[in-house]
Amino acid sequence: MPKRAPMTVTQQFVTFSLDGLLFGIEVDKIQEVLSYQEMTPVPLAPSSVVGLINLRGQIVAAVDLRRRLGLRERPAGDRPVNVVVRSDEDVSSLLVDEMGEVVEVGEDTFEPPPETMDADSRILIRGVHKLGRRLMHVLDAERAVKLSPVEGD
Repeated sequence: MPKRAPMTVTQQFVTFSLDGLLFGIEVDKIQEVLSYQEMTPVPLAPSSVVGLINLRGQIVAAVDLRRRLGLRERPAGDRPVNVVVRSDEDVSSLLVDEMGEVVEVGEDTFEPPPETMDADSRILIRGVHKLGRRLMHVLDAERAVKLSPVEGD
């Protein structure tokens, strides 16, 4: 009987871009993707929380991932896309620059976060997948939507 090749575990990620970088979140964490929504500001909220949106009667916090990851501010006039994610029993919106596609990757392309990444970003990035000539940063959706510091997890 011929030997079978070992099965490679694969995962599917929804990809998006932020400041020219490619990111991905596991497909099962995504509830929906929405075009830009008007937001109500939240006084005294962390700077990464840019407002609240009304999602069919549910009030959802909108977290700007550029700010959360310490990237440059979005250029004036550029409207973000809302990626609505589920974490534990909560729903939040992550603001991203542009949606990509769904990609399926194997564990053989995965590496831990680069040592050169700053400490705050390393908390939110699980690792990277090599996709041809690009790196897809795997975002920890649970930690990205937490509004309190995540160092003590």
